[in-house]
Amino acid sequence: MSERTGIFAGDDPFVIAQDWLAAAAQTEPNDPNAIALATVDAHGMPNVRMVLLKQIEQLGSGQGAFVFFTNYDSVKGGELAAAGKAAFVLHSKTQQRQMRVRGLVSREDGPAADDYFASRSLKSRLGAWASKQSQPLDSRASLLADVARVTAQYGTNPPRPPFWGGFRITPLEIEFWADGAFRLHDRFRWSRATPAAEWQIQRLNP
Repeated sequence: MSERTGIFAGDDPFVIAQDWLAAAAQTEPNDPNAIALATVDAHGMPNVRMVLLKQIEQLGSGQGAFVFFTNYDSVKGGELAAAGKAAFVLHSKTQQRQMRVRGLVSREDGPAADDYFASRSLKSRLGAWASKQSQPLDSRASLLADVARVTAQYGTNPPRPPFWGGFRITPLEIEFWADGAFRLHDRFRWSRATPAAEWQIQRLNP
């Protein structure tokens, strides 16, 4: 598609996504990798919350995935596991761009999850053990007491909890959006029916 030039150019959407995230990292004051992650519950009621996108996997030939980490026992963890599908948007205010992604979900609970957990600060690792994410909490004091308990139990090298790890979103749709003058925005949608299918690219009306 000859008109896909500049920031939209390329034959691999994961390379474009990596480039856009790298550009955002140079200008966003906080959390350039923050994404609004959308899930649905058993009744189809939507949920959305901010999480941090930790990796854009680029495996060549238009293959790859988007990876983030969380508590598997949280509300989002349960909804992701039940539905097997999710969507997110990454909005860069300073770059005036956004990426929208919809796709299939799988767990990342192997060495990659172990490595990322080990890279976190000690307090974050202990907090992951102490927090029963999304569950009712009596008081902050009781949470701090749980942190003290797991600190005494695991010391300075806590292992990754069995209830904590990654999720990988393998996209069936990626949309790249950039702000345009007079609200005539540029939008290109990459879509495919299955992860093995060829990407189809369409320009969309603003």
